[in-house]
Amino acid sequence: MAKRPGIFPTFFLSGFECSTFLWRDRKRRDLVAETRHREHALEDYRILHDLGIAVAREGIPWPMVDTPSGYDFQTIAPMLDAMRQTRITPIWDLCHYGYPEELDPFSEEFCTRFANYCRAAAQHVSRHLPGPYFFTPINEITFFSFCGGEWGWVAPYRNTRDDRMKLRVALCKAAICGVNAIREVLPDARMVHVDPLVQVIAPPDRPDLKEAARHETFVDTFVAWDILFGKSHPELGGSPEVLDIVGVNNYSFGQMEYREQGPHQALDPGHPGILPLCTLMARVWDRYRRPIVIGETSGMNQGRTEWLRDVMNEAMAAVNQGMDLHGICLFPGIDMPDWHTGQWLHNGICDLVEDNGDLRRVPFAPYVDELRRWQKELNRVTAVDEDPYSDPVELQDVIDAARRLRPAPDADWH
Repeated sequence: MAKRPGIFPTFFLSGFECSTFLWRDRKRRDLVAETRHREHALEDYRILHDLGIAVAREGIPWPMVDTPSGYDFQTIAPMLDAMRQTRITPIWDLCHYGYPEELDPFSEEFCTRFANYCRAAAQHVSRHLPGPYFFTPINEITFFSFCGGEWGWVAPYRNTRDDRMKLRVALCKAAICGVNAIREVLPDARMVHVDPLVQVIAPPDRPDLKEAARHETFVDTFVAWDILFGKSHPELGGSPEVLDIVGVNNYSFGQMEYREQGPHQALDPGHPGILPLCTLMARVWDRYRRPIVIGETSGMNQGRTEWLRDVMNEAMAAVNQGMDLHGICLFPGIDMPDWHTGQWLHNGICDLVEDNGDLRRVPFAPYVDELRRWQKELNRVTAVDEDPYSDPVELQDVIDAARRLRPAPDADWH
């Protein structure tokens, strides 16, 4: 039987929260600083290494790198050193909700500055790390456009549906410019464009909102990916090669009840409107037929273990339906704070515990045990090899496991 190598050296991926948005109080947030990831970079990467995870989503903070005196990449030096020591491959997020505050994302200058920065970032990381190279030019374009275009949570602080639509197109335009700039430097670089999987239903007492909910689910969810793919706004230069790898983010709050103002209301577990993850993934696969990764997923608190079990069963069902699934990103690797309250979410592989002014990394043992169980089911490594690319993921192993387990898609999640 012919080998079917995967895109990544391990099937399980992880990553670190790296948002750098201007929050609604007009102050810059740096989630890497809030989680002490820079100070603990080597420890954080060794945790992934010892868990058999050889790929990590990591951020380059555009507003901190693109300075008036030129590009300064010193802020990612600890991460580069940690990656070299642990042999973990990054997927670089180049704009994780943050951009230089003097820029207007609706302007042509935004695209030009972003492309120049992407080009410089590609040059920098390729001087310090071996390939292959992976990038997410702009993280979660759809969610970003809600946060900054309609809800006013982050810059550019707009608050209308029309602004949200315009911001999404502007971000897609910049992302395509970024892809082209990166590939001028690294022609073989791969792109992972991530956005949430979404299912929206109307409130039971508001049948008049059914069409709005349907539009949100079947049209709005796909606008950014459609532009990147070239299905819409072809003048912006999208194509299947630009879209490349589709990253579908899966969280419980992605299934919602429609609200006319502000964010929709997340459905409670057991709600009859919830659909299986496999069903949501099939909508993406049928639309683009591009390689898929689950770009982010995590449960909360004690539910993390059961969440991973549910996601893996749904992923195996998706593989049995013929979807080209290349990995699952257990995000984040270490805990992160709720943007609004600052409270730790307890959604990471490791919790963060205050300890004499520092943040101690404490693996959540039941979650780790469940990861180990699935690594064995899929015949995957449980620690990163000396050369992770010497024995890449054999997708046939994943396919064989899916056929052996034969899970049925199930709307029951925790």
